[in-house]
Amino acid sequence: MSKTPAEQLLIGAHTSTAGGVENALLEAAEIGATTCQIFTSNQKQWKGRVITDEIAELFEATLEDTGLSKIMSHASYLINLGSPKEELLEKSHGAFAKEIERCHALGITYLNFHPGAATGSSVDECLDQIVKSLLQFEKLCSQGKTRLLLEATAGQGSSVGHEFEHLAYIIEETKGTIPIGVCIDTCHIFAAGYDLRTKKACDATFIEFDEVVGLEHLYAFHMNDSMKPFASKRDRHAHLGEGEIGIEAFRFLMTHPKLRELPKYLETPKGLPKWTEEIALLRKFAL
Repeated sequence: MSKTPAEQLLIGAHTSTAGGVENALLEAAEIGATTCQIFTSNQKQWKGRVITDEIAELFEATLEDTGLSKIMSHASYLINLGSPKEELLEKSHGAFAKEIERCHALGITYLNFHPGAATGSSVDECLDQIVKSLLQFEKLCSQGKTRLLLEATAGQGSSVGHEFEHLAYIIEETKGTIPIGVCIDTCHIFAAGYDLRTKKACDATFIEFDEVVGLEHLYAFHMNDSMKPFASKRDRHAHLGEGEIGIEAFRFLMTHPKLRELPKYLETPKGLPKWTEEIALLRKFAL
């Protein structure tokens, strides 16, 4: 039986690679997902997993068996491509390069990463360092098909990427040299001060994104409600409709003609049983 348009939409969650990267695909299929986000390696360690030919072949076969597509990797939280500290920057470059290599080996579509943090430097200096860092990966990026996606941040601490202008600057300085784009996390942009609580607010936010960054650079969403209030600059995820954003934003994203077909990945807190419900809910909105 052929799938309906709503069933074909790419909706998934950040599933677990425990026991093998292919297990994340199996877990995603179990909850009715058509895509998923994974960690290709332990995100809290500098030393990364080695992807052997055997691992890559098993991942590819499992991908075919499950029918999932546009798998996204989330880069290590340790990486700071905007660091002014030489030692940390060198370690970040090394870890990021290894992450790109793993994504290429697994045939992963998107590599999502936090742009960086201005730890001891100005925001402008941090943005310039991120650009300089990314441009170093031109040759490596050309060796595979993975696109790098800047994750819009909440503005917590010294992180950059919480203003659309930050994302626009990085893209303008790197596009044409490396494959670049944006992943919007709904919790993050709401916490950063971009309202999503009503259809009118959503319209205004995405019109602003289009004017500043350009919708052509938007490739994916992290679908999360927010435990913390609007413009709080605090990154705390909640289940869809159970936080400060409310359910209308997610209905909007599943029905907007330019946004509904973009891949969407849940990072809500409770995991598998709840993700099954949320994926079904998002598909219902798209009918």
